Amino acid sequence: MGLEKKLELVKRNTAEIVTEQELAKLLEEKKQPIVYHGFEPSGELFHIGYIIGINKHIDFQKAGLKLKILLADFHAFLNEKGSLDEIKKTARKYALGFEALGVDVKKADLIFGSSFQLKPEYFSDVMKLALKVRMLRAKRSMTLVGREEEDPHVSQFLYPLMQAVDMKHLGVDIAFGDFAQRKMHMLAREELPSLGFKAPIAIHHEFMHGLQGGKMSSSQPKSSIIINESPSEIKKKIGGAFCPAKQIKENPVLEICKFIIFSREKELKIERDRKYGGDLHYTSYSEIEKDFACGKLHPLDLKKAVAASLEKILAPVRKKIPK
Repeated sequence: MGLEKKLELVKRNTAEIVTEQELAKLLEEKKQPIVYHGFEPSGELFHIGYIIGINKHIDFQKAGLKLKILLADFHAFLNEKGSLDEIKKTARKYALGFEALGVDVKKADLIFGSSFQLKPEYFSDVMKLALKVRMLRAKRSMTLVGREEEDPHVSQFLYPLMQAVDMKHLGVDIAFGDFAQRKMHMLAREELPSLGFKAPIAIHHEFMHGLQGGKMSSSQPKSSIIINESPSEIKKKIGGAFCPAKQIKENPVLEICKFIIFSREKELKIERDRKYGGDLHYTSYSEIEKDFACGKLHPLDLKKAVAASLEKILAPVRKKIPK
């Protein structure tokens, strides 16, 4: 595969690359660059917003990159997401979900953080980084929950330092995640050279809005769809989702079209009675956005089609991970 095609695959449906020049140079000079994406396993399973990142995993693999998925069990433990045994159980479900949604797990490395984070050299690097990073910077790089707490635990200040050190010990070239990871990625780019490791390239994607607004989160069941949700629940939740007529921005139903359906399907069929103009066939997200913005496409018709398409896309997950 040529450089131009590789760049196209790596860049599509991303929101930011720091920096594109570094990325082009890396793809030109290294046969199989390593891209890393970390997940903090929590709850029973992850929601459909994760599919934005999973679609990129598939793109990365098509472009010839080596994919390393960190199942961050210690990170989840430090963030009070359960016991290590509970977190490991959830992490294994995550792995099944990645596979069901199209990631080639045989060619990817799925790595538990606890498999290397207790080694002396890893702990030494965390301590060295702790001497260089000020408390306020660490807090800005913490998870959203930690930043909002008035008196967070010390463990949550270690969290971003460990994320940076993870990159060194996994030997990564590219750090990937949503914008919630941006401050931590910038910390890693600035500080890892002091540990004798290169600054990783950072690639970020948009996050998906919840069905009732805000950022989609598994902790808000009415505002999210878990990947092994039943067809009836999918239909019910999409039917009740925030989707004002003609509103494009922060519209979760349109985001599902953009980031999930048209990344996996060639067409979205809108079934309508003849008296309302008959069926519509869309082959790109831009066509849907245009018709929705001018009122040609009604929210209820869009919701029915999106629910049906999402049920189809998630069918392999329900088969592999039944509720």
